[in-house]
Amino acid sequence: MAATPEPRSKTAEGEIVVTHVFDAPRELVWRAWTEPEHFRKWWGPAHFTSPVCRMDLRVGGAYLWSMRSPRGQDFYNTGVYREIVPLERLVCTHSLSDQNGRAVPPSHYGMPGDWPMETLVTVTLEDDHGRTRMTLRQSGMPAGSPSGAGAGWKQAFDKLAGSLRNLEFVMTREFNAPRRLVFEAHSSCEHLKHWWGPRTYEVTFCEVDFRPGGRWRIAHAGPDGKEHGFRGEYREITAPETIVQTFEYEGDPGNVLIETLTLVEQDGKTLLTARSLAPSAAVRDAMVGSGMEEGARETYDRLAEYLATLR
Repeated sequence: MAATPEPRSKTAEGEIVVTHVFDAPRELVWRAWTEPEHFRKWWGPAHFTSPVCRMDLRVGGAYLWSMRSPRGQDFYNTGVYREIVPLERLVCTHSLSDQNGRAVPPSHYGMPGDWPMETLVTVTLEDDHGRTRMTLRQSGMPAGSPSGAGAGWKQAFDKLAGSLRNLEFVMTREFNAPRRLVFEAHSSCEHLKHWWGPRTYEVTFCEVDFRPGGRWRIAHAGPDGKEHGFRGEYREITAPETIVQTFEYEGDPGNVLIETLTLVEQDGKTLLTARSLAPSAAVRDAMVGSGMEEGARETYDRLAEYLATLR
């Protein structure tokens, strides 16, 4: 990538370092780097598209990525994966190439001759209370080169942040109860069975291991007697402020949402914000279209009523 350096990137001798904090869990940022359907949404500087993306995601496997400029010119990159640590670290070589994945000199794209034939890109992901701190290092760059690749990466990461936001839906609710009680109401089946799900549904099964890494499963049945199961894993629990968990409907296995619940108390009342990140736009739209918002509203009505009994 090429552009001008930006504040959140820096260039040391032979190395570009770019950091970005995404308001999304590591799972989604990792998928954005390793799944072509996600990668194509953000690869390239602002106003560029990515019509071609092929990945052989294994150590020794090769990739071929393209960028198309607003004028329709195509630029290709290729490389080989050197190290893959899921959710944490991705290392690959990075070269200019033609459309067949053969490395080409910079002159192929009219770039200065000191542009290297190959660099090394290292991406590290760190969890930051449900968000993700990403650091990219591109080593092997010419010292003092005005290539401005740091800003090209920065623009791409701004696009990535936007694509992740488009997978998110947010619900808020204020409860007339202290934060301690709202948090406690989420922590065990003893509480959950009184309010979880819409009013016409009855909880038929509940199992909760309320700790980071612990799993949960709840099933409820509607007026027609049909049972619906849901399950997930707790990723982060900070009492009484934050709960991060996965959420999967057993009737649609594989489509896992990441839910982050934050609780803020003021004057004895608690504002709950539930942020849900879907794995794709199709899943997001299906969840919204299924009446999820109405069901959540009724569920929170029941929670408010239950909290009144605890007080």
